[in-house]
Amino acid sequence: MALEIRSPKYERASITIPAEVADLQKNFNGTICSNKGDEYEIRNNIIDLLGDEHGEMTWAQSSNHWKVTAAVYEDIWRKRSLSLFSGEEFPIQKEKELLIDWLQPEPGKSYMDIGCSTALYGRLVKRDQPDAEIVALDFSKQMLSEARLKSEAEQTDLYLLRADARYLPFFGATFDGLMMGGTLNELTDPLKVLYEARRVIKKEGVFFMMHLIKSPTWYIRLMQDSAGLGGLSFWTVDESNQMFERAGFSMVDQFTKGIVCFTKLIPA
Repeated sequence: MALEIRSPKYERASITIPAEVADLQKNFNGTICSNKGDEYEIRNNIIDLLGDEHGEMTWAQSSNHWKVTAAVYEDIWRKRSLSLFSGEEFPIQKEKELLIDWLQPEPGKSYMDIGCSTALYGRLVKRDQPDAEIVALDFSKQMLSEARLKSEAEQTDLYLLRADARYLPFFGATFDGLMMGGTLNELTDPLKVLYEARRVIKKEGVFFMMHLIKSPTWYIRLMQDSAGLGGLSFWTVDESNQMFERAGFSMVDQFTKGIVCFTKLIPA
């Protein structure tokens, strides 16, 4: 099924992405454009709406553009990070079970992995529900390239989209579900991204969120404060929930392990 996106330049103009772009077993290269004439490149199945645009970035955001970061992110860091932050064994399989239980993906419905990095969540949902449509969105070419390699190896088809999450290139009420894993802490304007998420999710949709919270332990809080200099932000559970509520979401389920917080959100 073809994917319809909104032009980054013209809010009322649409762009149709051929379904073949999501078939990651075959290379797809080309150009897409809206009826207003703005053009964007597709290279190796990655839809690039940003081109050479970068803007100001924090150190944490810049590191996502490094090839070495993309290469080690999932296989080395991501597989161990939740166990490290939660203080107990927390394998990706356990995270997947929670993701699927809360999101409840269905055939024929559409889901987006926002700030996807290597599209871990998007790939997990697609493997659970092969007939769902998945969009994996990130601003890093390197992360999306690694996502493509992993998706191809797993024979998992999804749309890979390079775009700015502060300006999601979709019309309102497009997605049945959204997911975000750890990205919230790296955003320079998290509330803006949450507002955009609220705009593009359907009224009966579910937003699965995982992020890190402020630690009650003083020495870990010191490390978090230092990480703030590199562009990472941390909130308490109450502060997080207030931010979600301000963006137009209601919290319907939540639990924490160490400084890891999982939240199930729905549109208010």
